[in-house]
Amino acid sequence: MAQGSDVILERMMTLHPKVIDLTMGRVERLLAALGHPERSIPPVIHIAGTNGKGSTQAMIRAGLEAGGDKVHAYTSPHLARFHERIRLAGELISEPALTSLLDECMTANGSDEITFFEITTCAAFLAFARTPADWTLLEVGLGGRLDCTNVVDHPRLTIITPVSIDHQQYLGETLAEIAGEKAGIIKRGVPVIVGPQLPDGLAVIEAKAARLGAPVLAFGQHWNAFEDRGRLVFQDENGLLDLPLPNLSGPHQVQNAGAAIAALRALGRDEAACEAAVTRAFWPARMQRLRHGPLVEAAPKVALWLDGGHNPAGGEAVAATLARMPARETHLICGMLNTKDVTGYMVPLAPHVTRLHAVSIPGEKNTLPAEATRDAAQAAGIDAVTAGSVAEALAEIAATSPEARVLICGSLYLAGTVLRENG
Repeated sequence: MAQGSDVILERMMTLHPKVIDLTMGRVERLLAALGHPERSIPPVIHIAGTNGKGSTQAMIRAGLEAGGDKVHAYTSPHLARFHERIRLAGELISEPALTSLLDECMTANGSDEITFFEITTCAAFLAFARTPADWTLLEVGLGGRLDCTNVVDHPRLTIITPVSIDHQQYLGETLAEIAGEKAGIIKRGVPVIVGPQLPDGLAVIEAKAARLGAPVLAFGQHWNAFEDRGRLVFQDENGLLDLPLPNLSGPHQVQNAGAAIAALRALGRDEAACEAAVTRAFWPARMQRLRHGPLVEAAPKVALWLDGGHNPAGGEAVAATLARMPARETHLICGMLNTKDVTGYMVPLAPHVTRLHAVSIPGEKNTLPAEATRDAAQAAGIDAVTAGSVAEALAEIAATSPEARVLICGSLYLAGTVLRENG
């Protein structure tokens, strides 16, 4: 019987002793063995940053597709199924196509060491090279300089969304060091769209762009995006756009939309494309309201939300979103990884939360135990208890506060589990 993609993906997990090992040698070797597919993919828009990469990519895709363009997109991690990572000319990759490409990459790689992300990225490049499209949107996996998406010599645009402290064990301890890794995607002469940055990060990005003669289009200097009377106002040297607010929830999405619009304008797109970017984008687990499925049916009067943010900037974004929602008793069901700044995530949320139910993330070896998440929440000033599962926590909340707002949050891995279980 032919193997499905799940079986091959499981085997790919064993090809390197580490999950993350940032270097370019292995991916360059495999791409060469595959005939360098990365050199024949449609024009690339390459996106790095700590927060907002996926939302910005989704908005750019919506804007380009509104004009009739076919768009490839690569993103990670996936939430419910691996296929979400590879979108071919607008459609998620099919199971037969994915299985065939993974097989081909396994054969070409032989017994050499390679990480899971590296070999699956090579499969994505193969898919993009063989399927006609107008654009390729590449989201960096981790960092930028040594990320295996960073093999495209001449992208059409690069984009750096807000940079903050995360993944210090791989990218450096300071904001400047981390920004330097993100700025590694900047290419000679290629325009770079820069989202809102802290001064230390912006200085590093601008210095790298100057060395490479890359034109910079930076938030606050070359473009601006802000909310005014329930509308999104975007302004650059070409004039002013008055647009609806993004359909993705949260005030931080205004600045993600700004980066997407700046990119579309740099590509010569019209106002209709910019409007489509903010009204037609969909990006799951970013303050996503859950309206159907078993969890919703189990607590029908609860307003159930899902968010995968997991670092201090993610906590601030969720807090800002909650602050603008109508007053309502708000409970969190939270599970986090043990590699994250849990306290930094919790502190901004404290003023907006009635109680937190801490859970361990099912099937995730790097989960923070529910007890540790509870303790971190209590240290941040949040009333917190543990629960055996998301469903158990939701049942407890619904029993005492049937009309509460409930946000499941803290990790994309937890969000993926919820989306799978909720159908």
